[in-house]
Amino acid sequence: MSGYREAKQRIVTAFQRRVGNPILMRMPGHTLLETTGRRSGQPRRTPLGGRLVGRDFWLVSEYGEKSQYVRNIQADPRVRVRIRGRWRAGIAHLMPEDDAKARLRSLPAVNSAGVRLLGTNLLTVRVELAD
Repeated sequence: MSGYREAKQRIVTAFQRRVGNPILMRMPGHTLLETTGRRSGQPRRTPLGGRLVGRDFWLVSEYGEKSQYVRNIQADPRVRVRIRGRWRAGIAHLMPEDDAKARLRSLPAVNSAGVRLLGTNLLTVRVELAD
């Protein structure tokens, strides 16, 4: 089973990196997460889905701690999120104690369906927005 999950992650990640993400990053209304590269120190942007609830932005990582943006958050939790075309600074918190499957039910349906279908190690992330 582990081999299947790893192969699935490699295939999906390659598709997202080469096809899906470049398209989504050009869409002005799409939500982006900007982290700082843990090795390069350069800004790294990832299109994703989630929901703003009060001053917190909630999302679920489909590959948990294997996601590159989660690894970047572990190295430096200071992030920015582009929501509806506006960049907002915040601090990201990994929430392994949160029920990620239940959390997906409260997030946008289309993205949540994709995360459930393609994900192998779900992890909730809460971004505490500063402004």
